[in-house]
Amino acid sequence: MQQSDIERRYWLIELIAYWEGRVATTHLSEFFGIGRQQASKDIGSYKRAFPRHLEYDTHSKGYVPTTAFQRQHISGDVTEYLSLMTGMRAHASPQSAACQLPHLALAHPPRTVPPELMRPLLRAIRQQRRVEVDYVSVSNPSRDGRIIVPHTFVSTGLRWHLRAYCEKSQGYRDFVLSRFRGIPELLDRSAYSSAGDDAWNTQVTLRLQPDPRLNSARKDALIHDYAMHNGELQLRTRAALAHYLLLEMQVNIKMLDGNPEAQQLVLVNLDEIKPWLFS
Repeated sequence: MQQSDIERRYWLIELIAYWEGRVATTHLSEFFGIGRQQASKDIGSYKRAFPRHLEYDTHSKGYVPTTAFQRQHISGDVTEYLSLMTGMRAHASPQSAACQLPHLALAHPPRTVPPELMRPLLRAIRQQRRVEVDYVSVSNPSRDGRIIVPHTFVSTGLRWHLRAYCEKSQGYRDFVLSRFRGIPELLDRSAYSSAGDDAWNTQVTLRLQPDPRLNSARKDALIHDYAMHNGELQLRTRAALAHYLLLEMQVNIKMLDGNPEAQQLVLVNLDEIKPWLFS
């Protein structure tokens, strides 16, 4: 096995153990398409390299981090874990120099999300359970206790949200992941799920066009940039995510920017989309 293969498997072992609190041969088998025997050897190899990091737990039948665990191959940024688990990052990358291209991705500032926070939330999603959390916001910076039933993690580009039913608000809401405080407390199962989230299950179409104040040449440039059909870009999305998508596209829905070159795109079906946008 090449050293790069070993490093990738060590990376996955640490990533799952750190964020989920348990790693097993099944994780390696599913991610790398290898047999359980090879996966067991890989975990054994990791334990020999870092003998104080993992220990076998007979109750969960997997390897859990010890109190001496220290990150060697992962960053500790929750985006690294969520990007992999939501399919936004491939677990295999081209190894041949002929397949690689020089590239650079913008580095967004990491949001503080500890694994002790993530583990109960992950279990709550997978087991459809209620969870008691403390949450702060810019408008209410003091801790606000509430009970939620989470169903989906959502990346909006700069940060991760948790979509959940909130018993206090009696509706489905978005919670910024880095604004939870303390350790969530797992409670009993709940009847609420993503199936009851109307905004999540409703599909809407954003109809975007070049700012009408632009001259023909600038409009044509945008039409070509976005491969518009008949001068219009149509983006299909969940209603709950419509506002986030407009923010990503830098579309101002409250007023036109004084500079049309800065505005670039406008939402032409605002009245149709407005009921789903944030107040």
